[in-house]
Amino acid sequence: MERDGSISIWFFIGICLLVDGVLIFAAGLYQLSHPPVHPVVLASLHANVWWGAVLAVSGVLCMWQVAPWRHGSKK
Repeated sequence: MERDGSISIWFFIGICLLVDGVLIFAAGLYQLSHPPVHPVVLASLHANVWWGAVLAVSGVLCMWQVAPWRHGSKK
């Protein structure tokens, strides 16, 4: 996937997934400690905590698969 010293687009997608996942996870943890006055119907499932964790883990895995320092130079 890497050519001429360039970095794969999937590495940057992994970074985006990781950042979004951390932000959503942090918002979910904040909502756990400060519950809203009028919660939504399925608030007890804490979907933002779960999906934030899933996004963060998938971002790390995506970055790890195509990390430039793992592949070295292919000359």
